Amino acid sequence: MAGAAETRLVSRDTSRANAVAAVAVGLAALLFVLALTALFEVVTISDPIGGVPVVALLGGVLLLLGGAVVVFGVGSYLGIVETQPSESAGLVAAAAFSVVWVVIGGSVAAQVLGLGGIGSAVAALLVGGAAFAITAVPREDIGSTVPAGAVSLLTGAAYLTGAIGPAWVWNLNFEQQASLTAEFVIPVGTLFCALLTGWAAAKAYGGFGARGRRMGAYLLIYLNAGSIVGVLFLLLAFTTFKGLPGLFTGAEVGPGVGPAVFGVSLPVSLPFVMNGVALLNDFQGVLPAIAGTIWLVIGAVLFAVPLGVGAAIFLTEYAERGRFTQVVEVATNGLWSTPSIVFGLFGFAFLVPRFGGNKSLISGMLTLGFMLLPLVLITSREAMLAVPDEYRDASAALGVSKWQTIRSVVVPAALPGVVTGVILGVGRIAGETAPILLTMTGGTFVPGGQTADVIGGFEFVSSPPFVANPELLQATTALPFQLYALITAGVGLGDTVSSPEQFQWATAFVLLLVVLSFYAIGIGARYYFRRRLNYE
Repeated sequence: MAGAAETRLVSRDTSRANAVAAVAVGLAALLFVLALTALFEVVTISDPIGGVPVVALLGGVLLLLGGAVVVFGVGSYLGIVETQPSESAGLVAAAAFSVVWVVIGGSVAAQVLGLGGIGSAVAALLVGGAAFAITAVPREDIGSTVPAGAVSLLTGAAYLTGAIGPAWVWNLNFEQQASLTAEFVIPVGTLFCALLTGWAAAKAYGGFGARGRRMGAYLLIYLNAGSIVGVLFLLLAFTTFKGLPGLFTGAEVGPGVGPAVFGVSLPVSLPFVMNGVALLNDFQGVLPAIAGTIWLVIGAVLFAVPLGVGAAIFLTEYAERGRFTQVVEVATNGLWSTPSIVFGLFGFAFLVPRFGGNKSLISGMLTLGFMLLPLVLITSREAMLAVPDEYRDASAALGVSKWQTIRSVVVPAALPGVVTGVILGVGRIAGETAPILLTMTGGTFVPGGQTADVIGGFEFVSSPPFVANPELLQATTALPFQLYALITAGVGLGDTVSSPEQFQWATAFVLLLVVLSFYAIGIGARYYFRRRLNYE
C-alpha cells in the first residue's frame, strides 16, 4: 500500500511539473513571436503593451522562464519530478553553452566591469569553462537546464534593472565608429533566450533522455520554421502597406473612366498600372515595365524549358553514366551558382553585338534563359531519375519503344518535379536587375509609354529567316530595373503631390504581385499534373 501511495504521489507531482514545463514551452514560443515583431519594429521596445513597457515585459517573462527551467532541472535531480535523464547533456551541448557564456562573460567584463581586452578575454574564458563543466559533468537534467535558465535570468535582470534599456548603446570603437543599439540587441537577445529556454523546457517536458532530446529538437525546428513563415508574411504585409497608397494614386471607379479594351471602356481607372510615361498624362504609370517583365519571363521559359528537359532526357535515358555525365552535372551546378552579373556580362559581350549592337528585349530574354537553363536541367534530371524503373520495365514488356516510353511514361511522371524547378527559376529571374540592365533596358522609362507588342510585331520577310519582329530588337524596361532607377534617382512617376517614396514602394508591390502570379500559375500547373497522376 505504501508503494501504491508513493506511485500516486509521484505521478501527481510529475503531471503538475509537466504542466509547468508545457506552460514554459508555450511562453517561450510567445516570447519568440513578440521578440520577432520587435525586431521588425511592428512593436517598438519603447512603447507599452497594456501599460507595461515592452522591455519590462520581456524581462519579466525571461525571469519566469529561466526560473521555471532551473527549478524543473533541480527538481528532477532531487527526485521530486520523475524523469529519465542521461548521464550527461553531451559534448555538443557543452560546447554550445560554453560559446554562449564566453560571449556573455566577455561582454559583461567589458561593459559592466570596465576591464580591458586581456581582462575581458580571461573573464570570458573562465566563464565559458565553467559553463562547459556545468553542462558536461552533471546529469542531463542539470546540464541542460541550469546554463540555459541562467542565460534567461541574467538577460531578464538586465532588462528589468535598466542595465539594458531603450536608450542603451554599445560603442564598438571601430574605425567606422560602429555601435550596437537597444533596438537590435534587445529583440535578438530575447529571441536567443527564447530558443534556449524553450529547448530546455521541451526537454524537461519530455522527461529528458531520448524523448526529451527529440522534443527539444522539434521545438527548435518548429520555431525556426515559424519564424521563416512569419518573416515572409511580415515582408508581404510591409510591402503591401507601403505600396498601396502609390498604387491607388489617381484611381477612379465609374462608367467609362478606364481605358478602352476591344472598344469598351473599363469601369475602373488605375493609372499606375494602366498608364505609361508621357508628357500629357495626368498620372504616370509602369505598364511598359509590367509588360517587359512578363515578356522577359515568357521568353526565358520558352528558351530554357525545352532545352533543359531535352538535355535531361538524353542524360537520364540515353547517355551512359560515366565521366561525361559527371562533367555535365558539375557544370550545370556551377552555372546555377554563377552570379547574375556574370550572365549579364555574357549577354552584353556575346548577345547584344549579335542583335544589332543595341540593347534589346530578345537579348534580355536569352540572357535570363541561360540563367534558368541549369536549374531546369538539374530538377528535370532529378525528377526523371526519381521515376521508378518498374514503370520503364512494364512499358517495355508491352512492346512499347523506348521513345514512346519516355514520352508517355517517364516525362508525365516527372512533370511535377520539372514544374517545381521552373517555379524556382522564375522566382529568381523575374527579380533580376543586373542582367537586364546590361542587355535590355535603354532608359528608366520607355519613350511615349508604349508597351512591347511582341505578338503583333511578327511579320513575314522575303529573306531568311523569313520571319522578323522589330519589337524584340527594341530596348524596353522592366520592373526590377525601374525600381532600381527610381530608388537611385529619388524620383516618382506621378503628380506633384505624391512623394517619390510612394511610387517606389508601389513599383515594388507590383513587382511582388507579378512574381507571385507566376508562382501561382506554376503551383496550379504542378497541382494539375499531380492530380492527373493520382499523386494525391
